[in-house]
Amino acid sequence: MTNEKTEKNKDFTELLRENGLKVTSPRLRVLEEITHKEAAISQPDLEKIVGKDIDRVTLYRILSSFEEKGIVHKIFDLNGTATYAMCSSNCTENHHHDQHVHFICSICNSVYCLNEVSLPKITLPPHFALHSLAINAVGLCANCQKEN
Repeated sequence: MTNEKTEKNKDFTELLRENGLKVTSPRLRVLEEITHKEAAISQPDLEKIVGKDIDRVTLYRILSSFEEKGIVHKIFDLNGTATYAMCSSNCTENHHHDQHVHFICSICNSVYCLNEVSLPKITLPPHFALHSLAINAVGLCANCQKEN
């Protein structure tokens, strides 16, 4: 195991403990796979990667608990498939603060979190309360632009 992987596992262990979750190898593995990807990852894609080690039900439960605890957030791609990306450190249990633009590639359907893109200020009518804001930008990712 490399030093970098050891450090990541230590960080993941702390993250799980801070959120009141038991540290298990399946949870650590899912965190490793999600953070390893440049784009958000779907449950079916995660299943293909970890399927020999983690069954479908356990994977679903892990993703659900991570979302509930504010560890990951869910974004739907153009086909309506849920994809998962790591939350910002501002997220807490049952309250996500991942209010950023998501870019979805219209060719490969990859979903990217654009944390550096500012969201517009939303002015709501009186007596309306904003709980979350989701803005999806659709276009071609860098990889698909190279290929086309």
